Amino acid sequence: MMLKSAGATCTLLGFSEYPDLQVPLFLVFLAIYTVTMTGNLGRITIIRVSPNLQTPMYYFLSQLSLIDLCYSPTVTPKLLKNFVVEDRTISFIRCIMQFFILWLFAVAETFMLAVMAYDRFVTVCKPLICTVVMSPKLCASLVARPYPWGIVAPMMLTFFLLHSVIVSVSCSDPSISQVLCFVIAIFNEGISLVIMLTTYTPIFVTFLKTPSAGGHQKAFSTSVSHLTAITLFHGTVLFLYCVPKSKNSWLIVKVGSVLYAVVIPMLNPLIYSLRN
Repeated sequence: MMLKSAGATCTLLGFSEYPDLQVPLFLVFLAIYTVTMTGNLGRITIIRVSPNLQTPMYYFLSQLSLIDLCYSPTVTPKLLKNFVVEDRTISFIRCIMQFFILWLFAVAETFMLAVMAYDRFVTVCKPLICTVVMSPKLCASLVARPYPWGIVAPMMLTFFLLHSVIVSVSCSDPSISQVLCFVIAIFNEGISLVIMLTTYTPIFVTFLKTPSAGGHQKAFSTSVSHLTAITLFHGTVLFLYCVPKSKNSWLIVKVGSVLYAVVIPMLNPLIYSLRN
């Protein structure tokens, strides 16, 4: 992305350096976007209308689908448009708003996965009191909690990003703002991973203490889909943090960002649907 100071616009470079691949990439991302919207909307609808799916696990799954349903349209339509038009500019205000909304749902999904980890903990480790502990009131409270921080964290990130851009334009050192952005991102990632580690440690202990093979499968199978979703989401995020600065690092970051913002929202409903 490049900032044009004259018109206060940004140019979204995307994959423009591969002109021969514009049509194939457009078709690929269009298919991904279609599956994402259809899969997540379909999962929400099925969970809402099916009496057999009125459980805490499926309630959280519908909330995860709702986040993905809002997450993907933040960037994918503009990405698709840039494959077929020559003008890849976006106003600076729209660019900042896109950044804010993307981070809002990214942070919300991060902590929604952590909330789902707690549900898995109660289901596996406290099965006899699961329905009492995971009451509708508690489930609604747990779902509501990721959103306040999902708004505050992007606001801080957006502020520091704007400060970094202004400082760069003034030919000053923007490193302080960039470091603060990095600290907030690491804080989000660290807290969510600690929550999930804390909840999954007892699950693994319960798994090891279960004497029968059938008991092993019953205790662990309910968590397989969630662990897969966690691995994809957080694995991609941590990979992006660890990409070394090199000649090819920009391409790696772009591919990782596409996986993080475009592909994973498509994979989540597929992961859980195939399991169930």
